[in-house]
Amino acid sequence: MGFQTALSGLNAASGNLNVTGNNIANASTTGFKSSRAEFADVYAVSFGGVSKTATGSGVRLASVSQQYTQGNIDFTDNNLDLAISGEGFFVLDDNGSQLYTRAGNFSVDRDGYVINAHGQRLQQYAVDPNTGVVSNFTPTDLQLNLGANPASATTRIDINANLDAGASPIDSVAYPALVVNPPDPNTYNFSTTTTIYDSLGVTHEATLYFRKDDTMAANDWEATLVIADADGTINQMDTITVQFDTNGTLQTTGDLDFLATAGAWTPSTGATPFATFDVNFAGSTQYGANSAVNSLNQDGYTTGRLSGISVDSSGVLFARYTNGQSTTAGAVAMARFSNPNGLQQTGDTNWAATFESGDVLPGQAGSGTFGQIQSGALEASNVDISKQLVNMIVAQRDYQANAKMISTEDQITQTIINIR
Repeated sequence: MGFQTALSGLNAASGNLNVTGNNIANASTTGFKSSRAEFADVYAVSFGGVSKTATGSGVRLASVSQQYTQGNIDFTDNNLDLAISGEGFFVLDDNGSQLYTRAGNFSVDRDGYVINAHGQRLQQYAVDPNTGVVSNFTPTDLQLNLGANPASATTRIDINANLDAGASPIDSVAYPALVVNPPDPNTYNFSTTTTIYDSLGVTHEATLYFRKDDTMAANDWEATLVIADADGTINQMDTITVQFDTNGTLQTTGDLDFLATAGAWTPSTGATPFATFDVNFAGSTQYGANSAVNSLNQDGYTTGRLSGISVDSSGVLFARYTNGQSTTAGAVAMARFSNPNGLQQTGDTNWAATFESGDVLPGQAGSGTFGQIQSGALEASNVDISKQLVNMIVAQRDYQANAKMISTEDQITQTIINIR
């Protein structure tokens, strides 16, 4: 009996050494969680229960439990390196099977899918592009658009300018009309130009000419919008009146449709026709200072290609393009479990859900009990090398003591055998 008891001790000590060795071997594995060997004593139970004089039958390895303490956050230069600070797991798709991991070293494959080193695809949740809030907790593959970001046609221009109240009115007899091809500075007081885009992303020049005609009221200005191609060919022009009061405050408010009179403009590039084109003069003034533009913006942009990505603390991923635009690609899928120790280890620093772990609880990083995501960082292994080396010494002593027990039992047995 003593041999079997000591042998169980050897097996238990060996199991402890195996767990310790595995922890040490993974001390530099990203997202790795250390394990702990847990033991239980063994008693032979009969119908009447354990005898009061029973000495026990040894020990057994009852469980190898994961220790889900937080690992250190190590910063990197890759925005797709993600670290979870707090509770939760990343969700992966492995050919249709869902896996969970804390290792956030991701990259992009040739099709734009965000994957780990084993080709498993990172999952995302759909996001409201306006609020950044997850609207659907059904995970799907996170895929970036590696193609061109489509162009968006300009629909309006916002201009904030000061028109010189002391500007000399233009002699309507000598210069009866605005001349813009080529521009004649004698026919207008002030002009400013910006670039606009059609639906194909082709650029056109839009110039606003301001003329203070001597036939107009003192605080009225004639504003003419001229749209031209890069070669100077004029495509469209229309004129409206901008009015100020005696204090120089703008009276013409709201969006002014410059195509209302001239009609729709069809770009020569074959782009979608412009049915309307608004200009808003909000904030503009007429003071006794040189005419100048304070701000000039338009809402269109040309096509662009992916230039970079970023992930915020809530896991929302933004794709940046060379045309200056940024789009929401999705929110990194997060999951947690009521009993993470019930998860099954599958290798490659991944876990799978089991009956013991409970159902997966989806959520967004930074909400509820979910931890936040740190972009450009990785969670290091939580293995404490010093502690593991001490555990190794303890397991070694346990092994030696049980081996000595077998040696002692052998000597006692030899003594009995040698009785004559």
